[in-house]
Amino acid sequence: MLKLEDNPPITWPENKTIRDMQGTWWVAHTKARNEKALASQMIHLKIQYFLPLIQKVHKRSRRVFRTMLPLFSGYVFFCGDEQARLSVLKTNRTAKIIAVTDQQRLIDELYPIEQALRNGFNLLPCEYVRPGQRCRIMAGPLMGTEGILVKTQNQTRLVLQVDMLGQASSLEIDADMLEPVN
Repeated sequence: MLKLEDNPPITWPENKTIRDMQGTWWVAHTKARNEKALASQMIHLKIQYFLPLIQKVHKRSRRVFRTMLPLFSGYVFFCGDEQARLSVLKTNRTAKIIAVTDQQRLIDELYPIEQALRNGFNLLPCEYVRPGQRCRIMAGPLMGTEGILVKTQNQTRLVLQVDMLGQASSLEIDADMLEPVN
């Protein structure tokens, strides 16, 4: 288990957002529990990537352990040319590489997740939600972000979907910060 500071950054290079990265986007479907190791290898190979990580707290026999886990288990998003794709395949940490047919749509779906993580929001993996009531955040650091409104117990959550993977994440938000999207 890695110490928190030994985990790879969510994007590499760290000073770039996924919208700044140049090249073709690919999705590496990794072998089991190889996401962070693949990201570390991508740094050494100088391949730009996005690996959304969330903090998980475990308690065992009076001790508290904090670990970073992938938000989308089994997936690392990377950007580059055909040579980068081949380099990732050669790491022996991937099961397959998924071609992204709609590059802009993938970036548009991943960017709010990146911004939520960078701004300290606590994202949680959740079930992929079929299209329903779409909402937009009206103010704050995630202003303009669109997602699907979900009510759970005493919480209002906004689901951020990645259609290509059939996966999603959600963040808690005050319902007063949302407006319906027509």
